[in-house]
Amino acid sequence: MIDQQSPHRPDVAMTFDALLAKVRYEGAYPTHQQAQEVTLQVLAAFGRQLTGDERVALAARLPLEAALEFTGQAPAAEQLTGWAFVKDLARRTGTSPAVARWNTGTVFSVLAQLAGPALLDQILNQLPDGYALLFGRPELRPRQRSAA
Repeated sequence: MIDQQSPHRPDVAMTFDALLAKVRYEGAYPTHQQAQEVTLQVLAAFGRQLTGDERVALAARLPLEAALEFTGQAPAAEQLTGWAFVKDLARRTGTSPAVARWNTGTVFSVLAQLAGPALLDQILNQLPDGYALLFGRPELRPRQRSAA
């Protein structure tokens, strides 16, 4: 097995099994297998939405198995809003939007802890409206994007 704490991945805060255990606990999933399935589904979907330096920085903080699923997805041509992301995940996984919202919120809460506040701010600034709530943060007003 690959050492998750190797010098080549210094920012990795936990192993894949620890990540899945956290997702299982936070989401109250009955089995390790279900937590793994949900985690990989959400990571794959999120990998299609996030680009640039934030994508690289988040991948560097994920355990290898999670990082490979996340970065193995080609970015989508158009970013989805938070609600559209949930609906797309529901469609792709054959679940209801309510289940997809629960799964997303569960995995994103763990990702937020791994990312830390500064990186999470950068990630949220890159994404369309609606993602802050999915990460467990209030989104009280639309963000002002700077003109580039």
